[in-house]
Amino acid sequence: MLSYFIFIATVGGIYGLLALGLNLVWGTAGMANLGLAGFFALGGYATAVLTGAGAPVFLGMLFAVGIGIAAGLLVTAATLRLRDDYLAIVTLGFAEVLRLVALNERWLTRGAEGYSGIPTPFKQELGPFGFNAFYLGFVLLILVIALLLLRRLDVSPYGRALKSIREDQELAAFAGKRVKHFKFVAFSVAAAISALAGALYAHFQSYISPDHFQPLLTIYIFLAVSAGGVGRPTGVVIGAFAVIFYLEATRFMAGAIPHISAVQAAAMREMLVGAALIAVLRWKPAGLFPEQIPKAGFTATSQQATR
Repeated sequence: MLSYFIFIATVGGIYGLLALGLNLVWGTAGMANLGLAGFFALGGYATAVLTGAGAPVFLGMLFAVGIGIAAGLLVTAATLRLRDDYLAIVTLGFAEVLRLVALNERWLTRGAEGYSGIPTPFKQELGPFGFNAFYLGFVLLILVIALLLLRRLDVSPYGRALKSIREDQELAAFAGKRVKHFKFVAFSVAAAISALAGALYAHFQSYISPDHFQPLLTIYIFLAVSAGGVGRPTGVVIGAFAVIFYLEATRFMAGAIPHISAVQAAAMREMLVGAALIAVLRWKPAGLFPEQIPKAGFTATSQQATR
């Protein structure tokens, strides 16, 4: 039972990284990104291919982050003039293209059979249980570092500029903000975080396949961000852990229904996930931990300036 809880906590930490990436690009910068699963897959396959060729795990993770940044810049350049629904559709198509490439380009990704034998650091030395405990600590360490950095960004002038673009990019441009530059940076950083999450997932599971990167993953992360609180980094991390525990709970709830097949139980789980998303949007549209926007105040300097 302990190994099971360590497993879901590790996956929850990886989901937390994905939620932080989505929150940065959507909750802070206001750009709808439905291509989360694509960047997640890109990071997983990038480190799998490189470490499969004999490179160290750490180098594979760095390579995944670099590929994520490059892909984020490419997608941003291609969608710079798109907003709202159009941007969401294009990013969703991007993720699906990557999944189909992974499914069909067997020479690179091994196709539908999946990429197995991905190195798992220190597993032989620590044993299965020791490795799981070590990897949980490693994932949580990276998650905490990312959370602290993004919280610092959130309250910095750079973060406030991103939020001004989220609210009204034309007004932000009129105020002298370099809107294109901010969008490039936000999207590429979010893509790098998602790719790093994919690399962590690949080295934890030691096996990945196109089935692991279905568009439904993006829905799970949107649920995590919506439930935790759009625009609040700490809230979305809590939401990510809540979602992964809820997903596991639906496994037991669906299994407790008598006289249904495995396919029907899987469909029931997805129905429960959809019901949870509807409930959050209906009763808690700002999330359990809504974004805290400080009220504008007057300092002594500003009061003197208005006299």
